[in-house]
Amino acid sequence: MPFEEVTEVAYTTAATATGGRSGRVTSADGVVDFELARPGSFNEPKANPETLFAAGYASCFSGALAFMAGKEGVDVSASTVTATVSFGKTDTGFGLAVELVADVPGVEPALAAKLVDLAHEFCPYSKATRGNIDVTARLA
Repeated sequence: MPFEEVTEVAYTTAATATGGRSGRVTSADGVVDFELARPGSFNEPKANPETLFAAGYASCFSGALAFMAGKEGVDVSASTVTATVSFGKTDTGFGLAVELVADVPGVEPALAAKLVDLAHEFCPYSKATRGNIDVTARLA
């Protein structure tokens, strides 16, 4: 995917983290403000960077799916997107992989699969990760 420069800013936000994976994260608007924990912390489950990435990617991809479906005149308002983010070792340190699974009820499977593919080409998160980490997108 070629580099795409943002030519007109539609929205800007910021978040600040302190203490790394066991610290705290807050957003500039105050909507996000909570403690973090390392991945796999089960005694007191808390969000971690992978949880936040999964949430952001799932919601962004869902929006891209709705946008592309709207261009095709298809209602996907009952659809869901689940982003499963895996964190693990690589040859040079640590990395991520993502599996996106879209459930698109009421839409013929071939058309739903086409919409998922179109959303994957359009989604800003998909563009940002393309060629950098393993991302798969499929129907449920």
